[in-house]
Amino acid sequence: MAFDISAFEQCRICVIGDLMIDEYLWGTVDRISPEAPVPVVCVERKSYTLGGAGNVINNLVSLGVRVSACGVIGTGINANLLLKTFAGMKVETAALIREQGRPTTKKTRVIAANQHVLRIDRETTRPIKDETASRLYALLEKDVSEHDALLVSDYGKGLFSPDLLKRLIDLGNHHKKPVLVDPKGLDFRKYANASIITPNRKEASLAAGIEIRDTGSLAAAGNKLLSGIPVNNLLITTGKDGMTLFEKGKPPYAIPAKARQVFDVSGAGDTVLAVLGTAVAAGLPLTEGAALANIAAGIVVSKVGTAPIEKDEFHNALNRHDKR
Repeated sequence: MAFDISAFEQCRICVIGDLMIDEYLWGTVDRISPEAPVPVVCVERKSYTLGGAGNVINNLVSLGVRVSACGVIGTGINANLLLKTFAGMKVETAALIREQGRPTTKKTRVIAANQHVLRIDRETTRPIKDETASRLYALLEKDVSEHDALLVSDYGKGLFSPDLLKRLIDLGNHHKKPVLVDPKGLDFRKYANASIITPNRKEASLAAGIEIRDTGSLAAAGNKLLSGIPVNNLLITTGKDGMTLFEKGKPPYAIPAKARQVFDVSGAGDTVLAVLGTAVAAGLPLTEGAALANIAAGIVVSKVGTAPIEKDEFHNALNRHDKR
């Protein structure tokens, strides 16, 4: 697959989604607590990175893409940290709305000896206010024509009502902008008329009502979803088994996994959405975009914690792939 990733630098992408802060507490375990049968972690350092839709943005920026962030955050220190981080990354934040009384999602992960010990979530899933949704749509409507694609990163934290999703997808289609969705929940019909949706194995299994265990059940689930949702394309990621692209009227296109070692799958779906979305924005066919996303996902799952794909490592991986 001969592809020059410098083409990504010509793209401008809008990411609409649930923005989060991922906090990591790194330490060691050498004993069990006398108070309960749980490990005692001696914390040695902590770090922060962008999570949720923020990780999609992180991946895009790492690849040289120009990015706009669209979403709703709170008014506290976590929101300030998000804004400060975006400013340092030169991410456009005119479509970020701060809603009074709403916390900015923060997920704290405790890591010891490269093992994920515990996660603590501070968040709300209550819907955003109607007036906030109206403001968000108006801000996106104002600048949608300046973007090459819209990426919807739905983590189920209250940002997307069915009505707002419909309006956002219709807006993208009206302006002939591809709309790619990383979905959440059991009913994918709320993403009707999106260009493509990218569920993982668990999400696709639940939405289709078919447990994906092998290629047969994968094909059954994918075909059922495509026939039941007004979308033409579906990319199901299956972890160590790679991913499979379903396009209406075509046979499933299976892409084997590229990971050498799998340490942490958190954030892999964000990388897939970012790379596939940019590939589509750059004019590549879905089969090539999915193959690029598969290579990128194979890199990030070999890292511990939420981590974006880096341009140099992606370039090197593409070169290795081309030499085979």
